[in-house]
Amino acid sequence: MLDIHKIEKKWQNYWEKEKIYKFNQKSKKKIFSIDTPPPTVSGKMHMGHAFSYAQMDFIARYKKMQGYNLFYPFGTDDNGLPTQRLIESEKKVKAQNMKREHFIKLCLTNLVSIRKKYIEDFKKIALSCDYDIFYSTINDHCRKISQLSFIQLYKQGREYRKEAPVIWCPECQTAIAQVELEDKELTTELIDVVFQINKKNIIISTTRPELLVACVAIFVHPNDKRYKELIGKKAAVPLFKFKVPILKDLRVDMEKGTGIVMCCTFGDQTDVDWYKAHKLPLKTALTKDGRMTKLAKKYSGLTIKEARKEIIQDLKKQNLIKKQKQITHVVNVHERCGTPIEFIHSKQWFIKYLDLKKDFLKNGKQLNWYPKFMINRLENWIKGLQWDWCISRQIPFGIPFPVWYCKKCDEVILATPNQLPVDPLIEKPPIKKCKCGSTEFIPEKDIINTWATSSLTPQLAVQLMPKKLWKKLFPMSLRPQAHDIISFWLFNTLVKSQLHYKKNPWKDVMISGWALDPKGKKMSKSRGNVIEPQEIIKKYSADCLRFWASSSKLGEDLPFHEKELVSGKKFIIKMWNASKFVFMHLKDYNIKTKKPKLETIDKWLLSKINKIIKNSTAYFERYEYSKTKADVENFFWNIFCDNYLEIIKDRLYNPKTRGKESRKAAQFTLYTTLLTILKLMAPIMPHITEEIYQQYFKKYEKIKSIHTSEWPKYNAKAIDKKIEKLGDKAIQIVAKARQYKTKNKKSLKTEIILTLEKEKIKELSDFMQDIKAVTNAKEIKQGKFSIKLK
Repeated sequence: MLDIHKIEKKWQNYWEKEKIYKFNQKSKKKIFSIDTPPPTVSGKMHMGHAFSYAQMDFIARYKKMQGYNLFYPFGTDDNGLPTQRLIESEKKVKAQNMKREHFIKLCLTNLVSIRKKYIEDFKKIALSCDYDIFYSTINDHCRKISQLSFIQLYKQGREYRKEAPVIWCPECQTAIAQVELEDKELTTELIDVVFQINKKNIIISTTRPELLVACVAIFVHPNDKRYKELIGKKAAVPLFKFKVPILKDLRVDMEKGTGIVMCCTFGDQTDVDWYKAHKLPLKTALTKDGRMTKLAKKYSGLTIKEARKEIIQDLKKQNLIKKQKQITHVVNVHERCGTPIEFIHSKQWFIKYLDLKKDFLKNGKQLNWYPKFMINRLENWIKGLQWDWCISRQIPFGIPFPVWYCKKCDEVILATPNQLPVDPLIEKPPIKKCKCGSTEFIPEKDIINTWATSSLTPQLAVQLMPKKLWKKLFPMSLRPQAHDIISFWLFNTLVKSQLHYKKNPWKDVMISGWALDPKGKKMSKSRGNVIEPQEIIKKYSADCLRFWASSSKLGEDLPFHEKELVSGKKFIIKMWNASKFVFMHLKDYNIKTKKPKLETIDKWLLSKINKIIKNSTAYFERYEYSKTKADVENFFWNIFCDNYLEIIKDRLYNPKTRGKESRKAAQFTLYTTLLTILKLMAPIMPHITEEIYQQYFKKYEKIKSIHTSEWPKYNAKAIDKKIEKLGDKAIQIVAKARQYKTKNKKSLKTEIILTLEKEKIKELSDFMQDIKAVTNAKEIKQGKFSIKLK
């Protein structure tokens, strides 16, 4: 009885114990290095992880079988806001209500147990990383590299600290970068509000009436004849009654709303641009936790939604609303919590890179993209960049900036490299006196954004190795990742690599799609459509889950349908049963004997399997694992099992009739073909292929795992198109005989009389014995094609 779950656990333990996936630091083999995505620690692996990490692993296993010394590390991304929110949720606490040091200790303590369980999930899908090459983005090793990166870029003049408008999340109470925004459709009220100019009314459309108190100007298009005479005048802001100038700007959309726009500090990116371009005053209407400031007078302390509601009511009471309607529009929200973002004037750290956009576009083109069209996502992102990279975050948990400030002159004091990793809130600066003479210093409280550390994953992994290996491992061979974080992780890693080393961090990039629910929707807790891979593994197996993941072309989103897992399970059972049949007939086979003289049907099969080897190798080199899966699956079911195994039974069971040499030829072909099928499927279904390999082939192949064995070699001499064509014709006759028996509700063992044309008998003379045996034909007559029951 096949117990696939028991088998999977057995081989997972074996691989770990025998160090099957260990990177050999002393090997002289060519290295293939993978910049493994460090999954964000979220409690447990989700289906998106299982889907994309399995696809990455198909390639890793293939490269190992191709003879590469595989550098395939594993890390976890467990610093910054995602981890903070996880601990807050699990422990029912709020970071801002705890002492910083107590919250950090709580995070670090709980991460130990969470991380261990989390990593086990990845081992259960047979992710073949070398788990001894491990990093956590919050450990000392990573903190040191991240802080050193900051120091180096600061000295290059690429980092600066500035008080300026920044994108802000009121829920997480921290600045965020442009890359951390998502578009979300929300319903709100669009109102036409009355402003006054010397008792004359002008109408302005807005969805943000709560920002009226922060209005600093009104803008019209210089070519808009409706409002030309208003330019230079002042208008009174409703409810608050202070006056603001009416200015002209080409960025005003004359077709949108009433064609006249209020500028507040700040409602959106355009407000920020106008504020800078026209040197407008700053009015702060919102606090960092999303409430109205004292500037809002009677509305002070209200949340944004509360203030919006009350202000609309007050405007109505004074007849200052001409029109009101509910609309649905797209709003930028924080991708971590889904909260609509605001723009707050705040002092933050930035990496200057807008001046390098053209260089980054060029760098992106130098990468080998799989699939090719994914480069469009990177290029669209780079072209749309409007802000330098804000890398500071106002949260307690993360990697601290290695910075102090002089209390007197605000001079930046950097830690020295030998101090790293450092926490300036605990440790003292490397100098006792500033050049201004002051001896008092203020430590930086902010932490470095997690993406500024995750963008260093090549270094985090490579620098775990002895220094002599660094140049061999970097740039890395491959970056595998999902398409949704091209603008996050891929772009930022490219940026850091170019700024530090003036080279791309990898040669190839492999972009996977998303695992969707059965209706083609993104899985999320809020939708209630999450399918957990842990449950699917329990119900089917890890190999079945990987089989499903391999059915999608690279880069394509794949809806989850259990029928593909059912197909995977059937494939496993059939492979198991077919192997048992083969092994039963190989008991007396001596692999060391001279290659026997093959019969034509053997040559037919070996020609076809060699075509599969050639194509599958080319597919894997292009990261097209799904084509290998489809071809091997079709070959195994339709050619090997349905036809070849049935055809050679007569030779296997009746050696006296067909001859011992004929039986040996069948045995040779069985051994060669089954081992090839196992190797071709090993990257996709590692457990069942290992089980079958270990049961029989290991004692002859002398390799301790199928995953360290050699990838099948293509034999051009085995290809014979003529024999393939003739063999296919023979199979067609066999198929017709089977159809005839099935149609007449007869057993496939029922004897028949088969009549074939003279030319056909002559053409297929080498196959006649096999056709007669497999169709159970009492005789094969010459004449017009027909099948009759005996």
